[in-house]
Amino acid sequence: MPYVSTNPSNTSDVVTEIELGTSRTFVDAAERARAAQREWARVPAPVRGQVIGNIGRLVEANAEQLAQLVTREIGKPIGEARGEVQEIVDTCNFFVGEGRRLYGQTIPSEMPDKQLFTFRNPVGVAAIITAGNFPVAVPSWYIVPALLCGNSVVWKPAEYSAASAQAFYDVFQAAGIPSGVFEIVFADGSETFTGLEQALQRGLVDKVGFTGSSEVGVRIGELCGRHLQTPCLELGGKNPMVVTEDADLDLAVQGALFAGFGSAGQRCTSLGTAIVHESVYDEFLTRFTAAVSDAVVGHPTGDVLYGPLLDEKFALAYEKYLGWIGEHHTVHGPTGRITSSHPRGGFTGEGGLFYHPAVVSGVRQDDELFLQETFGPIVGVMKYSSFDEAIELGNKPGYGLSCSIYTTDPDKAFRFRAGISAGMVSVNNSTSGAEAHLPFGGNGKSGNGSRQSGVWVLDQFTRWQSMNWDYSGTLQKAQMDTLEIEADLEFRLR
Repeated sequence: MPYVSTNPSNTSDVVTEIELGTSRTFVDAAERARAAQREWARVPAPVRGQVIGNIGRLVEANAEQLAQLVTREIGKPIGEARGEVQEIVDTCNFFVGEGRRLYGQTIPSEMPDKQLFTFRNPVGVAAIITAGNFPVAVPSWYIVPALLCGNSVVWKPAEYSAASAQAFYDVFQAAGIPSGVFEIVFADGSETFTGLEQALQRGLVDKVGFTGSSEVGVRIGELCGRHLQTPCLELGGKNPMVVTEDADLDLAVQGALFAGFGSAGQRCTSLGTAIVHESVYDEFLTRFTAAVSDAVVGHPTGDVLYGPLLDEKFALAYEKYLGWIGEHHTVHGPTGRITSSHPRGGFTGEGGLFYHPAVVSGVRQDDELFLQETFGPIVGVMKYSSFDEAIELGNKPGYGLSCSIYTTDPDKAFRFRAGISAGMVSVNNSTSGAEAHLPFGGNGKSGNGSRQSGVWVLDQFTRWQSMNWDYSGTLQKAQMDTLEIEADLEFRLR
């Protein structure tokens, strides 16, 4: 079945056309990956690290072309697209060295003439399914460490970012990865799920990584659980930003603007609700709405806060979220699609899937707008009185990915960190902006506690193996044949 990927800034611009595969396509790719994995795992880890280094250098050499393609295909502002491509390079730079640091340990035994060891072994075949809002950075978080650790990979990217995915795959192939070790599959969600189910049933997949919605993450978690596997799930977010009475309000406004509307609010780490102390609520709201009003929205090749929504299906979903605005809310400025009959000042786009930024105040804790992820350019604002109330509100939606607090009081910063359920906490910074060597991931509806990036992701793509080597020439039984040293435990100083 053909699929046409179009430019969301100009939907008549066809970026690429691909043929979508079936569940059989996915299974076939998993079989090829299974056949290639053992030989790849035999390649010494430092040499696999050299391949990762090759990838990093190739991405650097093709950085501008890749960034421009990302901007054209998904509408991400070019500055953000260049940052996304740089994140692949950063990830590769980090994991080059990990090829020489896949450490195990030598552990003392309680027996004489016996040694204990631990080793990291690859899990086998990793099936990676990613969204298209970060079409090249997020896949690298999975694929680079998976390959480094000696796994083979079957990757299913989002259809609407197919051209970016193909370019990413082509760069990786040029780095010297053997045939079958890294497979790409284009398929829709239904066929992918069926293919994954069949591949798991046949023992072809040993690890699943998924970035996407919480709803689909639940289904994948259930599927993997039936096969006694623990997937790496990076799901949605409803990320709070707490603004305390002692916050630098100008800085908080800058953070809210980027967190709420960067990438048109289409990040799992985008700001959901600003939770503002009642004493500074009115002032924050005045400054924030002014900043949003002044922000430039438009064609992503220019200097804009954000461009279009990713794809038609996301525009339709966003229209539903706008329907959650109720009579008790106050909407600051226009909402909906930017058109000639519904214009925005300073708009630099033309046609396309462009939407007005929406700031909604008067949000209540039982609102859908407060409780559910809203994947688009909309930010809720609400009041709090006590600091404990702010933390409770931050946790209430049940997500736990990212959060932020703006304060000049260290005590509040650390109390917030200890009380909030999110996997990532920012102090006086945006809810978005992960670094490639820091653990990334969430809890609750945002994930199952798995982490990507840095050394922490190695636990997703390796399994610990222990070995004991007894060279005493006799059978020594742990806990039974151990040497005992007597002590006078009744001794007391007089």
